[in-house]
Amino acid sequence: MSHETLTLEVSDHIATLTITRPPVNAQNNRFRAELVEVVDVLGDRSDVRAIVITGAGKAFSAGADLSERPTQDPGHYTAHNRRVRASFDCLLECPKPIIAAVNGAAIGAGCVTALCCDIIVSSEKGFLQMTEVMVGLAGGVAHVRRHFGESDARLMIYTARRVYGPELLRMNVASACVAPEDLMATARGMATDIAQASPSAVRAAKKSFQVTEGLSIYEGYRFEQGQTKALSTSEDTAEAMAAFREKRAPVFKG
Repeated sequence: MSHETLTLEVSDHIATLTITRPPVNAQNNRFRAELVEVVDVLGDRSDVRAIVITGAGKAFSAGADLSERPTQDPGHYTAHNRRVRASFDCLLECPKPIIAAVNGAAIGAGCVTALCCDIIVSSEKGFLQMTEVMVGLAGGVAHVRRHFGESDARLMIYTARRVYGPELLRMNVASACVAPEDLMATARGMATDIAQASPSAVRAAKKSFQVTEGLSIYEGYRFEQGQTKALSTSEDTAEAMAAFREKRAPVFKG
């Protein structure tokens, strides 16, 4: 797959997706369309079990490309909003776990891109920031609130403060904060652990995260039990059980 704004590498069941729009990986309409296309394809590829997304250079993504702000022409803003939502929703809806390796600035739309991933790993120099209030805009509250405590979410939105990797770790927003030179190895290590698990079980687990977020614990657990019942007759589960009995590593088909 060849794209203008992204580079893709796949090895050992791990896809590494790098945003490549120098100098700061700003998100334009081309990027949004390419991201949706690539993530949709990766979600269906049997040779991919986990995805790592990061930015080229010093930035993860410094937000939307303001040169492509929508006009007030009828329908223009509505179409723009739909494209932006799709670029976030493709990450939330992808059946494969996605790890955001935040190497630098993740601002505005870049921040939301990271927050739409399943797992966040940050370098010590990486940071999340929502600058909308500084440029007369609003947005991102729903995504920020999913990861930050209420007071911290409001402080971040109202003040546009940068929240760096060590603070993200302390706030339980990031799962790890490491030196810049260790970022990709750390993210890839997590992806490797995911890739070694039963692919169908991992997909079911992500589906449970997607579906149960707004459910009561009663309804949520009932859904999960249904997932487990469906998995019980799968080839992956049979292989996992056989490998456990035979004290060997399982060999999953995809």
